[in-house]
Amino acid sequence: MMRIITSIWNSLKKNKGSKINVMNNTGKTVIPLTPSLPTNLSLLKERFQDSPDVVFREFTVGFEPYPKALLVYINGLISSDVISTTILKPLMFESLSEQYMLKKFQQISLLDFIQECAVPNSKVTKVNSLPDLIDGILSGNTAFVLDGFPTALVMDTKGWEARGVDEPDTEAVVRGPREGFTESIGVNTALLRRKIKDENLRFESLNLGRRSKTAVYIAYLQGVVNEKIVAETKSRLQRIDIDAILETGYIEQLIEDAPTSIFPTVGNTEKPDILAAKLLEGRVGIFVDGTPFVLTVPHLLIEAVQSPEDYYSRPYYATVIRLLRFIALGLATLLPSTYIALQSFHPEMIPTPLLISMAGAREGIPFPSYMEALVMGVIFEILREAGIRMPRPIGQAVSIVGALVLGQAAVEAGLISNAMVILVALTAICGFVVSSIADAIALLRLFLLLCSTSFGFFGLLMGLLFVYIHLLKLRSFGIPYLTPIAPGNLNDLKDVFIRAPFWSLLTRPQLLGQKNVVRQKPAKPSPENSRE
Repeated sequence: MMRIITSIWNSLKKNKGSKINVMNNTGKTVIPLTPSLPTNLSLLKERFQDSPDVVFREFTVGFEPYPKALLVYINGLISSDVISTTILKPLMFESLSEQYMLKKFQQISLLDFIQECAVPNSKVTKVNSLPDLIDGILSGNTAFVLDGFPTALVMDTKGWEARGVDEPDTEAVVRGPREGFTESIGVNTALLRRKIKDENLRFESLNLGRRSKTAVYIAYLQGVVNEKIVAETKSRLQRIDIDAILETGYIEQLIEDAPTSIFPTVGNTEKPDILAAKLLEGRVGIFVDGTPFVLTVPHLLIEAVQSPEDYYSRPYYATVIRLLRFIALGLATLLPSTYIALQSFHPEMIPTPLLISMAGAREGIPFPSYMEALVMGVIFEILREAGIRMPRPIGQAVSIVGALVLGQAAVEAGLISNAMVILVALTAICGFVVSSIADAIALLRLFLLLCSTSFGFFGLLMGLLFVYIHLLKLRSFGIPYLTPIAPGNLNDLKDVFIRAPFWSLLTRPQLLGQKNVVRQKPAKPSPENSRE
């Protein structure tokens, strides 16, 4: 009992009668602000522990009753010009004295007068607790504390350095917009607004990360999107409880349907036009402050072979290019395992001249063919990783020279056959064609290589059957991963293996469950074409 009384007394002594802890709806302790400016100043300094980048600017308001005031902001996150012109300049001169005296007859407080009439700032909000005030300061805003009021103002003064809008390196196109998202979430939402000028484009915000408090926006097109997908997206995001969200990859791994699968069930993009097209189909976008990548859900396998350039070009050439992507996907996945199965288990299926040529090329090679494929694949991945991580001019030279020198030296030394070098190079090039799932293809290629090495074509077919069953079981926010191939939809197949002309793409993908599936109305024939 004495221990409890001592604990309560120490708590009251620490608060000094001016700080009362209460609990909010989320169960967290909230410390309210006090009317005393010195007390609020000491509370803020205690929290920031005299950090050199936190600025405490005390001044006197320049009109009656001339109270003391305090500005608190973090140097580097704010714009000094905005603070000087929108806060300090209007409040430190007597030009507002007569206006305030007139407003006093309307029973308006000095703090309300400053918020409504004195500060020409784009966004001014009231807070009455210390945690809310600190969150505003850490977000790049400026806190205004006035002596005699237990409420403070948080003013928008963000002004940190940011990268400009430029073309993303990961999604280069020959024809189409060159602009890409940046690390600023405000710039990214504005880029999307420029693409979709519709009042039904909705953004919903929340903060994720107990320590980072990262701003996250959910974007969707109301009236088009399936509300169940929006509700499921919100539910999964709200269940995230982690210290920090530093990039969209954190969220992607925490909300995906199958974390143990090698196939991604959450998409990402750096281009506003791609995101706009996906929202118009009924998908949901997830913006994260501090990264140029935006997540999209649901994400389907077919999106790996689709490119925005398909829709900017004429349908005939776009169809040929899309078919080439399917061929490249098959070669990148099956070429090494098929070669091993043919050479090791089924040589009778190879034409005799080709078989003789392959046998001659392998004469003197000390390793079996599957070991060649495995070692060359690992070496290529090492070279690719080294080229990415090193400085760009050096990395490109290392990738090219390393591949040429190592490949030629290995062939001349009799360690690797010429056919295997060609095979690995062709497989790598085909893998870059579908770069969005390149990591999944690399792992799948290794799995199928082990299957064909063990049991030949029988093992390869069993491995493919296992992968196909796995893909059939996958879902992305409730949507089958192989949509619209399985389950099949004849109307949606017009934009899978081919890219049908726009005049035939009258509806949105129907299995996403949108409210409004009509994308465009059928074109009416022109008077000239209707003449007999």
